Amino acid sequence: MSQDHYDVIIIGSGPGGGSVFQRLARTGKRILLLERGDYLPRSQDNWNARTVFVDGAYQARETWYGGDGRAFSPALHYYVGGNSKVYGAALLRLRARDFEAVRHVDGISPAWPVSYADFEPYYQEAETLFAVHGNRGEDPTEPWASGPYDYPGVAHEPRIQKLSDDWEKVGLRPFHLPLGIRLDERNGKPTPTSICIRCDAFDGFPCLLNGKADAQVMTVDPTLAAHPNVTLLTGAYVSRLETDAAGRRVTGVQVTRDGAEERYCADIVVVACGALSSALLFLRSANAAHPNGLANGSDQVGRNYMRHNMSVLMALSKEVNDTVFQKTLAVSDFYFESKDWEYPMGLIQMCAKTHPDQIRGEEFPKWTGFLPDAPFDMVARHSMDFWLQSEDLPHPDNRITIDRDGRTILDIHETNREAHDRLRDKLSDLLRPGGAYTYLFERSLYLGKNIPLSGTAHQAGTLRFGTDPAASVLDLTCRAHEIDNLYVTDASFFPSIGAVNPTLTIVANALRVADHIAARLG
Repeated sequence: MSQDHYDVIIIGSGPGGGSVFQRLARTGKRILLLERGDYLPRSQDNWNARTVFVDGAYQARETWYGGDGRAFSPALHYYVGGNSKVYGAALLRLRARDFEAVRHVDGISPAWPVSYADFEPYYQEAETLFAVHGNRGEDPTEPWASGPYDYPGVAHEPRIQKLSDDWEKVGLRPFHLPLGIRLDERNGKPTPTSICIRCDAFDGFPCLLNGKADAQVMTVDPTLAAHPNVTLLTGAYVSRLETDAAGRRVTGVQVTRDGAEERYCADIVVVACGALSSALLFLRSANAAHPNGLANGSDQVGRNYMRHNMSVLMALSKEVNDTVFQKTLAVSDFYFESKDWEYPMGLIQMCAKTHPDQIRGEEFPKWTGFLPDAPFDMVARHSMDFWLQSEDLPHPDNRITIDRDGRTILDIHETNREAHDRLRDKLSDLLRPGGAYTYLFERSLYLGKNIPLSGTAHQAGTLRFGTDPAASVLDLTCRAHEIDNLYVTDASFFPSIGAVNPTLTIVANALRVADHIAARLG
């Protein structure tokens, strides 16, 4: 068993871990980044819909269980860059009101113990770090910002521009979806030197060209190239964290790598494994001082899990939709209360164009009355695809645990479902004028056959931060209340999740926490 000492050890190389890694590297301190996976292989299969969605080739081969005992495979990806290797790169700020208490049909989404103003400078830096393309002033619910985006919004292709124009005519304010993308375009076309080529394999696919602004491409690799004081170890599964006898400091990080057991230690340890895996690490690390799991005197570790209420919907039109890069448009008019309903509904955004292989693998009903017996490629050509997400509320019994047999149990009780159903109905109404759209189908392969369980892409809330140690796990700097040198920088800290994609908030918070750690290191 080997042992080595660092100033900082970071566990997990996704947006939360990678951003801390990038930020702290400039201190000159000795920093170790541990990643349980390896680099995702670059091959033409990265752009193959069957490989990615039907075969699930890049998804972790694990079996977890629901509270009812039903087995499922979580949508987790263990690679350098974490889940961001296959994310859709929609990088939106939480709305300013999301930091306050918000009334929903099923209850109150709790206020954060910090304000939007505390996060705003870090949001601005996060947008620069992840090359976000967007246009200020289009989104009617966007919060105030201290500066513009560094890059303009990604241009709509003609069919999406027409949809945007149609929605404007009925009083909506559609906007260019902020995207983290390494794209240089002119007149809606990528330039000859642009890394991104605006292909149809961006959203949900690993990018073969590294044109997606993921954590590997934007934080890990540039940091390794620029700073000799940092180290990355891949294939390094952290089995548990050790503490001193009093349980007040992490004294060791136990790692399994290449079949051997290794041990590392550091003055400060940062956990950024993803909200589910971070909670599991805390639970696996139970000891005499922390018998119910590390930093779990409050019994809050693993609780209050959130993941959005999500749907991916395919609309079929009598018109051909030859759009290639479809993920450019969003609508937030129903994010909070609206003239239709007094409660928030959520966010509508475009997602990737449906591929024929995805349709072949879906469980759609038989086509009746429209495109009967049509080949899958024809159906795909007539499709337009939408991602809907609504806020789900934190609930103490929505939690991840480890049972006495060592099985991972993820128990979920849905909240706020009426809001999501209303949002879906709203989209259906918006597509109805003129009779252009005939069917609206759920796409199960994009998020997994059972979204509430296996749809873990937006995992959050299992180690919430707060001022009261009896009701939270972390303090306002995301340091564990009970352990002086242990921090968390993934979405575990979220007390609520809003209805926007969480990654930009993860990055902004990681930069915020990194500044605190840098000051502490001196």
